[in-house]
Amino acid sequence: MTSAVTTLVPFEKVLETFDPTMGLEVHVELNTATKMFCGCPTEFGAEPNTQVCPTCLGLPGAMPVVNGAAVESAIRIGLALNCEIAEWCRFARKNYFYPDMPKNFQTSQYDEPICFEGYLDVEVDGETYRVEIERAHMEEDTGKATHIGGATGRIHGASHSLIDYNRAGIPLIEIVTKPIRGTGAKAPEVAKAYVAALRELVKGLGVSDVRMDQGSMRCDVNLSLAPKGSEVLGTRTETKNVNSLRSVERAVRYEMSRHAGILSAGGSILQETRHFHEGDGSTSAGREKSDAEDYRYFPEPDLVPVAPAREWVEELRGTLPEPPAVRRARLQEAWGFSDMEMRDTVGAGALELVEETIAAGAAPQAARKWWLGELARRANDHGLELTEVGVTPVQVAEVQGLVDAKTINDKLARQVFEGLYAGEGTPAEIVEKRGLAVVSDDGALSAAVDNAIAGNPDVAQKIRDGKVAAAGALIGAVMKEMRGQADAGRVRELILAKLT
Repeated sequence: MTSAVTTLVPFEKVLETFDPTMGLEVHVELNTATKMFCGCPTEFGAEPNTQVCPTCLGLPGAMPVVNGAAVESAIRIGLALNCEIAEWCRFARKNYFYPDMPKNFQTSQYDEPICFEGYLDVEVDGETYRVEIERAHMEEDTGKATHIGGATGRIHGASHSLIDYNRAGIPLIEIVTKPIRGTGAKAPEVAKAYVAALRELVKGLGVSDVRMDQGSMRCDVNLSLAPKGSEVLGTRTETKNVNSLRSVERAVRYEMSRHAGILSAGGSILQETRHFHEGDGSTSAGREKSDAEDYRYFPEPDLVPVAPAREWVEELRGTLPEPPAVRRARLQEAWGFSDMEMRDTVGAGALELVEETIAAGAAPQAARKWWLGELARRANDHGLELTEVGVTPVQVAEVQGLVDAKTINDKLARQVFEGLYAGEGTPAEIVEKRGLAVVSDDGALSAAVDNAIAGNPDVAQKIRDGKVAAAGALIGAVMKEMRGQADAGRVRELILAKLT
């Protein structure tokens, strides 16, 4: 028995009855100049169907050739994930019939992946979780289908579909975890932390830009629930192509609540793919999930096996950058962040943004303040990743530079960010256009101070009697009259000079 309409169990109640198990499949598009098995370019955003040839279109007689740079990138990813590297592996044909793959099969790896048996440690709330990697294998990406005329952008209800094969054949590495168990209520956060750590690791290797918004990194979220304490895994669903860290967390959370609702009502879970909906964080049914035998894998007859020499593998091991954990420790010491400050920075997905802002000239604490404060609030309010808020690290450093020069203060800086969101120009241009510069004319400030003293005689008398802390009320009155465009420190000096 299954149910089309499911009553969601509140997330905090799910763990009273069930234990979650996750499996995460992350697809990473490599940044090679050409495709996996042909010489077509791989630039993002070209006119549809302009980066294709007989090989990636699967025309009769076309012969594939393995991209050596893609093999090298695959090995480097595997080494960074603590994987074993196969001495001999080969490609296989994964057969399925759908218009996004013109050959009607995908050239992938099946039972002989190039990388296997690895792990990646991730930290959530001060606790380390080891995510074991089952395999990282090479394959090619599919084309992109755009469904026209429907309300949801899905094929159901569409009047027609458009196919762009530019992406078909781009090199992919699929990284597959083993079942992730024992995370309990932290399952959504662990999933997000794993994908974030993986993105950081792959970007550090320089083999992909891992732009989730452009599809160069995508995550399929497998989730099942089993009765609490059971060793038998439940039936899983696979939420496909989740394309942001926030959405990975939301997909796990929603599916846990949905599964629990079905199971608690006496229903059973259908093994299927699911679509994730960014708007409300829900999922909807896709198609019944195929098992490996349904794809009728068999060795690709047109490609020779790949046999990386051990000397080459060790040579590539020597090219790996410092591990992310080592890098974070180095940056924490250089920036003077506490453990909590660094943990919050990493957890917010702001580490690289803060690093780039510091490199552009901002002090570490100032860079952290803006990304985890003003800009994080905007991201949360609009359901965005920090990288999508419409402000660059260089612009943040420029805003802070204006604060350091006392051209503006922190309150006025928030108005500058509003101008940046709206595309009104550079920070300096926005300050000029909006008239945001701090008033430095002592004559104007002195007049405003006199007005504040006259309007608050009781407060003024307290200051004359030695209660200097009362100056805060007068400073507030001056700032209000000056519309925030005053240097609070200079205002305080003028108040004390007049009253003490």
